[in-house]
Amino acid sequence: MDFIRIGDKVLSMEKIYDSINEILSLRSRGLSQQEVASRLGVDRTFVSRLESLGEVQRGGAIAIVGFPLANVEELERVAREEGVEFVLLLNDEERWRFVRERSGAELLNELMQIIAKVRRFPKVILIGSDKRLEIMKGLLDRGTDVKTIVIGKSPMTGDVYLSPDYLRETIRHMRAGGVSSEKGCVG
Repeated sequence: MDFIRIGDKVLSMEKIYDSINEILSLRSRGLSQQEVASRLGVDRTFVSRLESLGEVQRGGAIAIVGFPLANVEELERVAREEGVEFVLLLNDEERWRFVRERSGAELLNELMQIIAKVRRFPKVILIGSDKRLEIMKGLLDRGTDVKTIVIGKSPMTGDVYLSPDYLRETIRHMRAGGVSSEKGCVG
């Protein structure tokens, strides 16, 4: 056990970690800050401050779907760094492999699962060709905040480079509440 002395007090780091884990576990199960505070005998403001200390994002969960992209790994890294919860980015080869390696029924089932998963997000960034984006956008709920990044005209062949800085700015703008459809920063 790790102990820390502060003045005449000896604190158990394990007890602190266990208490924090319990608070966050109860909150993630849907209990209010007041319910957690009452159950564990702490002030509600402590629960609130604890959440503020650990907060890495605010403004609703975001999903990103896009293809055909030349710099998938770089864009996925940006999305992870920005706390994006769902990322499906493919280069041209990967998108065609996705289609070719499945039977018709398997492809339909997998596409429906992806659509169902993305529809659960209140904010979605779509990256692709002009016509594909309109189709993809139409599959989402009307209340979903959608940002489209057009990287070319349909039909597209070959990968397109999307600026990682542009994606980062887009994620941050969307998290802050901004939504719009416009051409992406491609190069």
